[in-house]
Amino acid sequence: MSTVTLKPGSVPLADWRAIYRGAQVRLDASAEGAIARGADAVARIVARGEPVYGINTGFGKLASIRIEDADLAKLQRNIVLSHAAGTGEPTPVDVVRLMLALKLASLTQGASGISARTAALLEAMLERGITPAVPCQGSVGASGDLAPLAHMAATMLGVGDVFVSGERMAATKALAGAGLEPAELGPKEGLALLNGTQFSCAWALAGLFEAERLLQSALVAGALSTEAAKGSDAPFDHRIHRLRGHAGQIATADVLRHLMAGSAIRASHVENDIRVQDPYCLRCQPQVMGAALDVLRQAAGTLAIEANGVSDNPLIFPETDEALSGGNFHAEPVAFAADMIALAICEIGSLSERRTAMLVDPALSGLPAFLTPEPGLNSGFMIPQVTAAALVSENKQRAYPASVDSIPTSANQEDHVSMAAHGSRRLVAMARNATAVVGIELLAAAQGCDFHAPLTSSEALEAVRKTVRATIPALGPDRHFHPDMEAANALIRSGQIVAAAGIELPGVA
Repeated sequence: MSTVTLKPGSVPLADWRAIYRGAQVRLDASAEGAIARGADAVARIVARGEPVYGINTGFGKLASIRIEDADLAKLQRNIVLSHAAGTGEPTPVDVVRLMLALKLASLTQGASGISARTAALLEAMLERGITPAVPCQGSVGASGDLAPLAHMAATMLGVGDVFVSGERMAATKALAGAGLEPAELGPKEGLALLNGTQFSCAWALAGLFEAERLLQSALVAGALSTEAAKGSDAPFDHRIHRLRGHAGQIATADVLRHLMAGSAIRASHVENDIRVQDPYCLRCQPQVMGAALDVLRQAAGTLAIEANGVSDNPLIFPETDEALSGGNFHAEPVAFAADMIALAICEIGSLSERRTAMLVDPALSGLPAFLTPEPGLNSGFMIPQVTAAALVSENKQRAYPASVDSIPTSANQEDHVSMAAHGSRRLVAMARNATAVVGIELLAAAQGCDFHAPLTSSEALEAVRKTVRATIPALGPDRHFHPDMEAANALIRSGQIVAAAGIELPGVA
């Protein structure tokens, strides 16, 4: 298993992807100086005795209440426990691990005032596979992801549950088993741990990475569908797309053209084909998929900045020993990025379903009805297309922008919020739906190409079809279809379809 070394403030998107996929995490030693400077600055601020928000005052609407020095440690523990008020199912372990890594990278830039021992505990929990059980609901995306991050911080105090090797257990037991002591929080540390956008950002990054693989797989499936329908590759000519100029459109057209290069199926109908133009679901793939790629790349840029930023409050500036209150915890950039990813996922699935619908219609595809050798006696791909339509419709409902919503909280002190948390949280489920849609198309496209035997497709697409057929035989008489669909989904989610194509496919970074 690979290891990512976090250099706070400059972690590339590829490293966050690797962490999401299971890589180990290590904090770069260069962070030690910044951590020490921030912690020392907090100590000097406390020694001055002046009221400073988050250090010796109450929180939110209670910021005007001064807390005595003897109660500062209790104040930080109280804010963690009181704010651990989430609900819902536990957040998946891979997302929580990413959240922990994001929080570690943020806190160790020296502007949060945490101690070296607290940073070391976070790092150790990641290293030893102690993953907090974090309820997935309860954040409105400002003032930070308070409830989810409080659940994370509570486990560091030995409160609540964690997952270790798939087993849920008490945090105290897990920490003791790993030889770790629960944290004793100093001034500001509790607030620093539970304030920030790391829950929303982790979900958004997870959605982005799933959308990236989805888009790549859909490009492969789309090329195979074009072959199955004996569609033309002329709409993918680079001259068309360079005249318009969109980078994503150019990149996806190039890929579709390369995927089909050298196809005997394509060569068989280059001349004397009575069809002048293909349906939009084939012809306009570069325009739709390219636009989705551009949107995903724009969202990736936003999230790459957010992942490397510091988003708690107040922020510590050791050079002047100031604690400045601001609003970096407001997750509006993440909310906008999540909405963009949702739209892209929705459209990728929508176009894929249209290709499947085209393939099962003999009037459009020229193939046997519902892609079965004996229509009537057999229903073939009739209902899988219905399932794809249902999933696309569900994703349309989920794609409504979350960022346009707001509801005041904390007695109107926090009177505008981002809703980034659930805007981001829907993305993985949406990508799962769209993956199932593309999986159905992949099966339909492979089945359509089977009817063209002995003609074969390109080397790249034949490798893809071989990968599918190694697991899922061609459909003759009707059989239990669900296992075929699940197997196709697994091939996409694992990256085997993308790998089988054997060419570089466009990504988000």
